Amino acid sequence: MKTLLCFLICLSTSTIQAFGISPYAPDFSKPKPLAGMKLVFNEEFNKNGKPDSCIWSYENGFKRNQELQWYQSDNAYCRNGCLIIEGRKESRPNPIYKEGSSDWRTSRKEIQYTSASIQTAGKKSWLFGRFEIRARIDTATGSWPAIWTLGSGREWPSCGEIDLMEFYRPQGIPTILANVAWGTDVRYKAKWNSVRKAIAPFITKDKNWPCKFHVWRMDWTKEYIKLYIDDILLNTTLLSETINPDGSNPFLQPQYLLLNLALGSNGRDPANSIFPIKYEVDYVRIYQQAQ
Repeated sequence: MKTLLCFLICLSTSTIQAFGISPYAPDFSKPKPLAGMKLVFNEEFNKNGKPDSCIWSYENGFKRNQELQWYQSDNAYCRNGCLIIEGRKESRPNPIYKEGSSDWRTSRKEIQYTSASIQTAGKKSWLFGRFEIRARIDTATGSWPAIWTLGSGREWPSCGEIDLMEFYRPQGIPTILANVAWGTDVRYKAKWNSVRKAIAPFITKDKNWPCKFHVWRMDWTKEYIKLYIDDILLNTTLLSETINPDGSNPFLQPQYLLLNLALGSNGRDPANSIFPIKYEVDYVRIYQQAQ
């Protein structure tokens, strides 16, 4: 129902589009110049078919957080100026099932949900800059979309993680998260600087908020990481504080980008949600200081 409502609202915005960019539709305009900065990367997804294999690769299978989805490339495609990642309810045998296994990946007899996660690992990475990602998220129960980065060559979390956007339901409350994580002296335990914003106040101000595209932004310098939504500052992390126990700083090293839609786990049980659940990314634009 929500997807249909968003579609009908989008159809009603032709007048808006005549005077500028509709918040309900992809932005086909050229990236705007920023004073003192150079556009070093942009992915507009303005083609139909699969994402560019020179930039993006796929995660496959069950990956993390005991999430419900099986990641596969079939669920990511470009159409009408957007990357679309679809969460689908579908049932088939788990090809890595092992009877008696205690591992959550191999103990499941069946795959009940599928989705996609694409990333630039081994193909594109960046150190510092302004990252702008325009996207529309599905706020259905069970949905867990994300825009995030990771460093290469080190174990998590010492590699560093930046979550420009996560949406899920802590304590059942629909929430936007903006996070930065780095290493501690306990293996696989991160130090987090995390900010959570319930989306209820956004919807109080604008009832159509879930139907609109929003711009998630990161300003990353050698001094700080600042995370925004629609120019509203959510999180500031000082790089003077993001030091791993060995003295290294993961955010003085390049990071690669991931776009994914998880289902279940922190997103809660999607069983009663309407499928497919869609996560739409209009563009990725990255600027760095001009030399």
